Amino acid sequence: MSLTKIASVDPHSPARKAGVRPGETLTHINGHPIVDVLDYKFYAYDPKLELTLTEPEGGSRTLRIRKAEGEDLGLNFETYLMDRARSCANKCIFCFVDQMPPGMRDTLYFKDDDARLSFLMGNYMTLTNLSKREIQRIIDLRISPINISVHATDPELRTAMLKNPRAGECLDIMSRFAQAGIEMNCQVVACPGINDGPALARTMEDLGQLYPAVTSVAVVPVGVTKFREGLCSIEPYTKEQAAALIDQVEDFAARFMEKKGTNLVWCSDEFYLIAGRALPGKAYYEDMDQLENGVGMLRLLLHQASMALEEEEPEETEPFSIATGLSAAPFVQEIVDNARNQCGNIKGTVYPIINRFFGETITVSGLITGTDLIEQLNGKDLGKRLLIPDNMLRAGEQVFLDDVTVEQVEQALGVTVVPVPADSGFDLADAILGREVTAQCPVLPPEAEYYRYNPSS
Repeated sequence: MSLTKIASVDPHSPARKAGVRPGETLTHINGHPIVDVLDYKFYAYDPKLELTLTEPEGGSRTLRIRKAEGEDLGLNFETYLMDRARSCANKCIFCFVDQMPPGMRDTLYFKDDDARLSFLMGNYMTLTNLSKREIQRIIDLRISPINISVHATDPELRTAMLKNPRAGECLDIMSRFAQAGIEMNCQVVACPGINDGPALARTMEDLGQLYPAVTSVAVVPVGVTKFREGLCSIEPYTKEQAAALIDQVEDFAARFMEKKGTNLVWCSDEFYLIAGRALPGKAYYEDMDQLENGVGMLRLLLHQASMALEEEEPEETEPFSIATGLSAAPFVQEIVDNARNQCGNIKGTVYPIINRFFGETITVSGLITGTDLIEQLNGKDLGKRLLIPDNMLRAGEQVFLDDVTVEQVEQALGVTVVPVPADSGFDLADAILGREVTAQCPVLPPEAEYYRYNPSS
């Protein structure tokens, strides 16, 4: 079955007004074959379109449409990608999915490595399953920016880490993209003694040579769960190792700043927490291009919350509690203390949640389960509201990683659960003050859910 078959047509849309019908298959726009969502979004942008459609009975017809430039046609297809999602062909030694416990929903075991999801959803791809045609299409359609999991630019080391013979082609492909003006955000999942030290120095230098096409690089620590039986032996970073890596990255960033006017490479917040170091100031992170990798997220949270509370008048608020990961808990406590100092009658308690589901080495809030919340908060004074960061939940839904629902947590703990946008200090301040907030978590296609919980994979 063709995945460009039209499932529905939005009311009052340009396509509906032109007479496009559900059940028809879109084959061409202005003579260009439509293979998937990238072709569709690119070629449907223009104000004058000629659509070639195949009818359910097999006949073909052509429709002409006029619309505003960039206006959506209003077509919905059998799948979001209008094609099958491309799974990962690698066997990375640090893969988070390989460290998942059994018995979770199927989408959490799917490893995507798809250029389309990189452009449309912000997922990171490794480039190892791109065909020559797909590389050329990215260049021809100027698909930009894209996000690339680099990990190492040394071809032999990258091949060994990803366990894929094509992994060594990464820098060559990126050079082609750079020459075509494609912008790239990069990440390095650092593994102690494997791709840090001299290997990381080479990676940063190589990526620096591709600036300004390479616009930012995040270095994040490998995530190690308790489910690593039979996998490559990798230990979490120690305090000393994390400090050494920060020094190495900051030294490179300072030298690059002198030459190019940007740091280019940043460590994620987690490295500073592991090393026991204070976070850099907000200005250090420049445009905050790597927030999705946890680079500067805590600093931005503090900054926004402080701004939101600056002019607040003292007021009485209902007692509340906040559940968050071990990493963020001290910073959330700082925000609550600031609110109390500024506004007076703030009665709130921050509860750091230990991740017993994945193991205590996992300290981020986005991997906390409903089970851990219930077990660790049962019997605690939670006030009238329990605030949680919305990245604990499946995108656009009220379900935790372990399929426990928000309603089940509310019933078990006897408190109203309020999801708060995880990346907004403004919303957190409003929630602390008892104002209504709405988590704006986008609905992702099922094939993109894996990235939601594994941004460093």
